[in-house]
This record gives sequence, C-alpha cells and structure tokens, in this order.
Amino acid sequence: MKPVVTFLLVDDLPENLLSLEALLQRDDLTLLKARSGDEALELLLQHDVALALIDVQMPGLNGFELAELMRGNERTRRVPIIFVTAGAHSAERRFQGYEAGAVDFIQKPIEPDILRSKAEIFAELYRQRRMIAEQRDRLEKQARALQLADTRKNEFIGVLVHELRSPLAALNGGLKLLSRKPDAAKMEQIHGLMHQQMDHIVRLVDDLLDLSRITQGKINLDKSEFELKEAINTALEMTRQVIEEQNHAMNVRVPEQSCMVFADKVRLTQCISNLLNNAAKYTPMCGQIEIALESGANAYRISITDNGFGLTPEGSKAIFEMFEQVEEHRDHAQGGLGIGLALVKQLMELHGGDVSVWSDGPGLGSTFTLELPTQAAAAH
Repeated sequence: MKPVVTFLLVDDLPENLLSLEALLQRDDLTLLKARSGDEALELLLQHDVALALIDVQMPGLNGFELAELMRGNERTRRVPIIFVTAGAHSAERRFQGYEAGAVDFIQKPIEPDILRSKAEIFAELYRQRRMIAEQRDRLEKQARALQLADTRKNEFIGVLVHELRSPLAALNGGLKLLSRKPDAAKMEQIHGLMHQQMDHIVRLVDDLLDLSRITQGKINLDKSEFELKEAINTALEMTRQVIEEQNHAMNVRVPEQSCMVFADKVRLTQCISNLLNNAAKYTPMCGQIEIALESGANAYRISITDNGFGLTPEGSKAIFEMFEQVEEHRDHAQGGLGIGLALVKQLMELHGGDVSVWSDGPGLGSTFTLELPTQAAAAH
C-alpha cells in the first residue's frame, strides 16, 4: 500500500472545494481544504503538504500573494503550487504566477484526467523525496554509529595496552628481583605480588575471549537444573575478598522456598559476581551492599543494591554498551576494560532474560537487576 500524502485545496467557494475533493479523493490521499489564504497558511504550518492547488482569484489574500508568502517561509517554500484559474491569462500574468512560485496552471472547467495525472506526478515525487530523506537519515545514523564504534575501539585498545603493560612490567620486575636470590620472606612477598598480577592478566584475557565468542555467536550455554540460591552463594564467595577489603557491610535476602532454574550455572554465577564486584568497586569504603532474590510468576529477579557513586540518566543508558565506562568512575575501575556489563547483558539475553539498572543520581547509589525466566518459563 502506498504511503498517504497530503494535498491542500484553496478556494473561497465551497462548491469549488467540493468539486476538487470529488475529483481527487482516494485512499492514499488526505485532502485539506481552506477557504482563504490566511486559513491555508495555518494549515501549512500544521501539516506536511505534497501539493497545493490554489485558486488565483480570491478576496483578501489572492493566490499569487499566498504563493509569495509560502516562498518566504522555510517550512513551505518547497511545496509545489498549481494555480487554478477560471479564465485565460496574458503571458505577463502567467509570468507573474510562475515568479510567485507556481509549477503549473489548470484552467476551469477542470479536465478530470489532466488534474489526476498531474496530482499523481507530484504525489509520487513527494514519496520519492521522503524515501530519499529517510535513506539519508539512516545512512547518517549508521555513519555516526560506525564513527562512535571506531572511537570506542581505539579507546579500548589504548586501555587494554595500558592494563596489560602494568602487570607485565610488575611480573618482569618480580623476575629480576627473584634472580637476585632474596631472603625467604622477601621471596614469598614477591611471589604473592606476581600471582596477583598474573590473576589480573588472566581475568583480562578471559573477558576478551568471552567478548570474542559472544560477538561471533560461538558461545554455548551448558544448561542444567539447579538451585538459584547456590549460584548466589558461589558468587558471594568469589567476591568476598574485594568486599572485605573495602569493609563493606553485606546483606543477603533470599526466600526460604526452593528456587530451581534451568540455566548455565557457571555463566549465571559469572553475571552475579560481576555485579557484586562492580558494587564493591564503585562504593566508597565502609559502604552497604545488598543482594536480594525474589520469585515472580514467570521470572526470578536478583537485585544488587549499593549506596555508592550512583549514575546519571545518560550513564544508566550507556553503561551496558561495549567498551563503555562512565567518565566520572574511571578512577575506580581498578583495571576494568569497560566490557564486563556488556558481557552480562549479552549472557542474560542468551538465557532469555535481561539486566537493568536504576539510580536516583550521582552519589545516591545504584540497583542492578538480573531477570531470569523461571524453570517453567524457560522450558516453554
């Protein structure tokens, strides 16, 4: 079906408007009617018009004067105008009409086939202009998205190089110190620092591998039935050290009844621990973190709430984008690459679930919520 386009019919005589309407009426046309130049200008400011059919001889603002006003307005200057005239006009009079902005004249009495043919040409031209404009807008949007992706990629590479260089330099320094055969106590301390740096490198590489697998569609979920509270307990154990180092108070709320789910236990635990780690990193010392599990009719909801740095509305929208980090939080990222939350989102979507965030604003904490279909919903 063709897109609907709008024509404007302008004539001071109601019977002439009804005649034009009867000749042009069809499903893919909307016909606006005005009985004066002033009324026509009001309609032109409210509607996007493909063609204006204007009577030349009207009291008050005549057709030529209306056309000149239309040409002086940015919104209406490109609207094609066909003048409808009752009598023959001299060459000078026609020139005046074309100079005012007319593309054509139609003589009364009107030949229906000629009117419909000309109207169809302008309707089709309008549709083509709209299609070209929409294609242009899409291309511009895609170009902006590609440019942004390229910028983020370059920033990501820079961050990755920096994050890899630091632990590698520390490992290199540790090896040099060990080659000098220090005493046992010093050697144990060096080994401990080297293990920390190696764990950091392994974490970065694991994130990159997950990113590569997901973007290429090569990640497979190993689903099984398990107790969701067990995944929460495992995630808490995995993040206990960072939470205790920050001296955060941890509160856990889970229902007494069983919460069985059909999912990938390892990947789901990874999502929960990632959010717990984020809550610990982006909450000042001695903060408060709560993890709560709620069971709904069709979904489980795991919410992780902190009283940390919080987010702006813009940050809340962007935080799940690949390579995205909130500028104000970079100093607290502790070696993150800005891909952790993007991985959580994609892993949850692979499960048929979702992740969302809510914050009342900077300094007012955040609540991240994982939503996962229950066993019955997942099986369905």
